[in-house]
Amino acid sequence: MNTFEDFVLPKQLLNAINDLGFSKPTPIQEEVYNVILSGKDVVGIAQTGTGKTIAFLLPLIKELKYSEQTQPRILILVPTRELVMQMVKDIESLTKYVNIRALGVYGGTNINTQKHAVAKGSDILVATPGRLFDLAVSQAVKLKSIKKLVIDEVDVMLDLGFRYQLTNIFELMKERRQNIMFSATMTQEVDELIDDFFVSPTKISIAVSGTPLDNISQQCYAAENFYTKVNLLKHLVNDKEEFSKVLVFVANKKSADRLFESLEEEFGEQACVIHSNKSQNYRFRSVKQFDEGKNRILVSTDVMARGLDLEKITHVINFDTPGFPENYMHRIGRTGRAEQIGKSILFYTEKEVEDKEAIEALMKVKIPKVDFPQEVEVSSELTPEERPKIIETSSNPNTKLKITKGAFHEKSEKNKKVNQGGSYKFKMKNYKKPKTRGDKNMNTKGKRR
Repeated sequence: MNTFEDFVLPKQLLNAINDLGFSKPTPIQEEVYNVILSGKDVVGIAQTGTGKTIAFLLPLIKELKYSEQTQPRILILVPTRELVMQMVKDIESLTKYVNIRALGVYGGTNINTQKHAVAKGSDILVATPGRLFDLAVSQAVKLKSIKKLVIDEVDVMLDLGFRYQLTNIFELMKERRQNIMFSATMTQEVDELIDDFFVSPTKISIAVSGTPLDNISQQCYAAENFYTKVNLLKHLVNDKEEFSKVLVFVANKKSADRLFESLEEEFGEQACVIHSNKSQNYRFRSVKQFDEGKNRILVSTDVMARGLDLEKITHVINFDTPGFPENYMHRIGRTGRAEQIGKSILFYTEKEVEDKEAIEALMKVKIPKVDFPQEVEVSSELTPEERPKIIETSSNPNTKLKITKGAFHEKSEKNKKVNQGGSYKFKMKNYKKPKTRGDKNMNTKGKRR
């Protein structure tokens, strides 16, 4: 498709698109349009700025017929208040020439005001999960009316801890609905959410090039474990001139804190960290100082780094090998911008070899391996996650074990006694019921004999 006219849109929608200044659809808009119209569940992997909002709004608005019903028919969930406001603005721009009611609700404001707004009726409801759940519990919004559900920026939503609200929202809705999900990165949590609530979704991945950028050089190091990776990272970034602005990606918040603490001991204020458990002010300060060059090492999770517009990053270091190969492409795209030469380094353990091979399969390129430096210490220290889990089992299923001061012991003879339910229940076992259902006195006589 070369133009929006190929979508066979109503004249009102085409006029709105022309007013917005869009000339032709983006790749995600082309790929998603017909799939959403088919009614199938959709999972789209696309970064911010690829036109994904218009990609799902166009087919949904095209299908939405005029109705005077109060309860919404389309629900769009986004993680933040700012995104609610932006989404409502986008909907209003597209529905400029049609009679469709859009409403946004979010936390941090008076819920009663929003209850009154919801009561007036809407066709498309845009909401943050927490506030929507509160409105649903109070019966202000009835989710049984929802026929189309869109979850945008789902990776951010899960990282912010909205899994509980999302699960409860799903259970308040009818099972027969179309689910549409968009995420810039894939994580284990996102994958689990898809498995739990989506029905054979069509997966569409856009803006993830299978070929690495020509101006980004890549290397990889095999390392024994987490703390060996820490030693290797310290060794590399000791060269301040070469590693003058380094973005370090880690798998999760716990690893981010653990790595930052290790770096802070040696590099002090040269290192900073961001993830969703840090306050907004802390994150803002860390990013500002990194951008201005006050800190030269920024440790971050995938989700928090995604929305950052940072320039002149000399190196992207993948401290953890991402479990989804597309995420690797998102990561290394942070360096080598504006025709500058960028460098990407990947650390991987034996457990991460398959993930590394999946990345190479996606790119159709082998990442050059560099020998592990002899001067770097191979650590024997393991993180709690790396330590082997010992599960004690007994060959005798009847043998009961208990833990005492960290050791397993067979129960003593005294403790092997079976609880018989107390003296009353034990006596009741010996009580014999009367053989007949006759007169009480007869039964009593019979029993005494």
